[in-house]
Amino acid sequence: MEGASVNSYDVVVIGAGVIGSSVAFHLAKFGAKSVLVLDRGNIGAGTTSQSSGILRTHYSVRENVELARQSWAVFNDFARYLGDEEASCGLVKCGYMIVSPEGDKLEPLRASLKQQQDQGIPLELLDRKQAKELLPIAQFEDAALIGYEPEAGFADAYLVATSFARAARRGGVTIRENAEVHKVLIENGKVVGVSTSIGDFATPMVISTQNIWTPELAGWTGRSLPVVPERHAVLALECNEAKYTYSMPVFKDLGSPGMLYCRSYGGSQMLVSEGIVGEKLQTAEIEQGDIPMDYIVEVGAQVAERFPNYETAGIASSWTGVYDVTPDWNPVLGKLSGIEGLVVGYGFSGHGFKLSPTVGRVLAQEALGLPTDVSLQPYAIERFETGDLLTGKYGLGAVS
Repeated sequence: MEGASVNSYDVVVIGAGVIGSSVAFHLAKFGAKSVLVLDRGNIGAGTTSQSSGILRTHYSVRENVELARQSWAVFNDFARYLGDEEASCGLVKCGYMIVSPEGDKLEPLRASLKQQQDQGIPLELLDRKQAKELLPIAQFEDAALIGYEPEAGFADAYLVATSFARAARRGGVTIRENAEVHKVLIENGKVVGVSTSIGDFATPMVISTQNIWTPELAGWTGRSLPVVPERHAVLALECNEAKYTYSMPVFKDLGSPGMLYCRSYGGSQMLVSEGIVGEKLQTAEIEQGDIPMDYIVEVGAQVAERFPNYETAGIASSWTGVYDVTPDWNPVLGKLSGIEGLVVGYGFSGHGFKLSPTVGRVLAQEALGLPTDVSLQPYAIERFETGDLLTGKYGLGAVS
């Protein structure tokens, strides 16, 4: 870095979760010369490590389908994309099934499936018998419409974050863990650096992937950045009479009150959570929250409706994860007008992992002044003022 201070970087990325690590990798890929990534903890150890890892392209918001479609191509060819034959995303390609009974979710599902087909997503409409063959532990008596995405499945978010980070380092990126950003330094409307727990660094470009800590950025910039941390509980259920094996598809139940989603976990257990609004937190925290017994009973009853043998299932493990939720449950991506040199990616509302390869790519393109592969216009923060929201057809919740 001749002629430049060692404390000067072309780009600084805040956050080394799955989004920040993807951004860092793509910055190097696009030729950014000196990149610094700062994380308050360890790579992928924040909300990334709490992800349930489901990969699907099913969204009712058209723009999300495109981000997910391009991301799926990366997950499907992960080692080659990263140029690292040892890289793995832990992909299990078991398919994704989504079901609606008669009622208010039926037409939204029909419209979303048609939209996916129009966008070229491999998709099948199943009858109840075909669904039962794929997921024999479930009952489909009430199913009015069943969509099946054979190319979907799940993967390991922590593995993805650490693989992106390793590839970024190989591309010359510096990643500093346990380095807390105290402030983004702005002069005359331009980013000039960051102040951190390990010193100050000069930079003309900051990419914030601060997730549930985005309110800190709001404080530093004086901008309104609407986001609320929301805690969601995930349960792993054990039922020996009806093992949920890796060959069985991820399942989304639009007929259940909690719009449950579930998948195989550990090869025989069921991982299950609700896809609706969760518990709002006052402050950003990733510590494990309590999961009330009545919540476990309530989710268990919903599971048993669809999976009759699970009436007697036991809990093998459980954890909580925190989403960074925006008013329309969709992310804010791109520049903040009036501040030169600041790009944000936050508010993924529970679906950041499955979009992370493409989101990292487009945020890197935006920061470097390159055309973005997917338009960021629909994801601009101004939509909260204009009312041009990206609200999904199923209402608020993590399906979008």
